[in-house]
Amino acid sequence: MRASRLVQLLLLLQATGGTTAGQLARELEVSVRTVYRDVEALSAAGVPVYSEPGRGGGVRLVDGYRTRLTGLTSEEADAVLLAGLPGAAADLGLGTVLAAAQLKMLAALPPELRGRATRIAERVHIDMPGWFHRPDDTPALAAIADAVWHERRLAINYRRGGDTVVRVVDPLGLVMKAGTWYLVAQVGFDLRTYRASRITTPEPTGEQFTRPTDFDLAAHWNAAADEFGQAMLKVSAQCRIDTAHLALLRLMNDPAAVRTALTSLGPTDPDGWATITIPSESFEVLTHALLPLADHVEVLGPPEFRAHLRTTTEAMATRYRTT
Repeated sequence: MRASRLVQLLLLLQATGGTTAGQLARELEVSVRTVYRDVEALSAAGVPVYSEPGRGGGVRLVDGYRTRLTGLTSEEADAVLLAGLPGAAADLGLGTVLAAAQLKMLAALPPELRGRATRIAERVHIDMPGWFHRPDDTPALAAIADAVWHERRLAINYRRGGDTVVRVVDPLGLVMKAGTWYLVAQVGFDLRTYRASRITTPEPTGEQFTRPTDFDLAAHWNAAADEFGQAMLKVSAQCRIDTAHLALLRLMNDPAAVRTALTSLGPTDPDGWATITIPSESFEVLTHALLPLADHVEVLGPPEFRAHLRTTTEAMATRYRTT
């Protein structure tokens, strides 16, 4: 275990050029004292590492020192970073393995390729949920991606309903959501999202655009997705819930609804129950969301939803009743 940590420490120093012991401790999930012990072990093994005390100091490698790993071309570096799906890797228990592999790749690259590789994360964000479907046919995706990469303004034809509209856009980034590609672009002062499969004949205008320095693709997408999720919450039910089982709300599989519900949670009574308002896109969807909570939740209203729940649970009881 320590040998693996020493290698990770060495690669962190190589990739960053040096950083504080505190930052290294956070990255390695150890104490600062352990970091200094590991630095001493690397030094004893012949690695030219040293620490500088005081403000602006830290742990550093001697300039010019590099470990030797197999070289990567720029295309290979792009592929490694694009293939990384951190959410899926974490679900499979491979999050730390993926992080270590990317760290090794970045540490091994010469500075000019390292800069190119890290730009990938600024321009492509992969959002992989827990469901999948057949991906869209996106023949224009390659041309769109080229414009994103080279910061070229595009004139696009966009199919919207039965109509086609023409837009001139500054393509800022691509997002994959459940196998579907979306283009995030700036139109004037506004940020717009376009489904890539509905874009036809993307033509460069011959103009370059300046990418906003403060634009964060992942943060923008997450905020937009949350706003969309909130807009879908059109109904709500007033409930009592056993606060010892609040974690069961996660079974609703709707993060926006869960966050909204938790903000409405009232004070806990002596029996450990509290009132809560649970939103959803429809009462039909909310029925299936609340059933896993069983007797840990009681719906107070509205009356028509209580009646629907009663009909549903009576039908279930009849089906499973033994004779």
